[in-house]
Amino acid sequence: MSEQQKHTGGAAEKDAGLVYGKNPVTELLKSGAGVDTVLLADGLAPQVASYYTAMAKQAGAVVKRVHPAKLRSLCGTESHQGVAAFASMIRYATLDEVLASAAEKGEDPLLVLADGIEDPHNLGAVIRTALLCGAHGVVIPKRGGAQLTPTVIKSSAGAATRLPVARVANIGETIRRLKEQNVFVYCADLDGQPPHKTNLTGPLALVMGAEGAGVSPLVRRLCDGAVRLDMAARGTGVDSFNVSVAAGIILYEIMRQRQN
Repeated sequence: MSEQQKHTGGAAEKDAGLVYGKNPVTELLKSGAGVDTVLLADGLAPQVASYYTAMAKQAGAVVKRVHPAKLRSLCGTESHQGVAAFASMIRYATLDEVLASAAEKGEDPLLVLADGIEDPHNLGAVIRTALLCGAHGVVIPKRGGAQLTPTVIKSSAGAATRLPVARVANIGETIRRLKEQNVFVYCADLDGQPPHKTNLTGPLALVMGAEGAGVSPLVRRLCDGAVRLDMAARGTGVDSFNVSVAAGIILYEIMRQRQN
């Protein structure tokens, strides 16, 4: 065993992005670095599996159960301790880089902020729509939401590799920074105004909340305004649009207004 492996509890990188062993995977998940997938061996103690499943969810990673022989083959050793993870190989942009890209094009910045979107398919669809509607970047939190996993990239139809995605420690603080840059921040909320009755031109950021819970109360208070989507099917038990569908409708209206 190498000195590096001794210090990391037996971790190695047979695959460039593969980390294994309980301590190394725990540190990776806690570090805030991107994690695509956490692999848990079948037969792992339930309390241990639950621990890593919870951490993976917090980090926005997908959890897969695999046969111990498969995990041994991937890691190239028996010392994987039943746990491995694929670190994200995607480079995240910074918020300043996203704003700079808009300035280079001579355009008012348009950003989409994901406030806790957990479903990777939804995040991928939001990124795809953001690219097609002229956004300059998408912002996601380091914790409490989906990260740029292969599922997100596939769901985005490749848009996630073309549109800058910034990852920040805190969405609320990011909103404060944007407002200091004279970017007007709207969120999607049931208490808002219809988008076609709202001026959505100029430097703008749109916040889309988590599935079910919506935009968090703190983030809602920090926003300059809110937009809502009216619905016809009242009383059916379906009380909201899917977050990616809502983002598509609002972003298309933003694009329409900016083009006009």
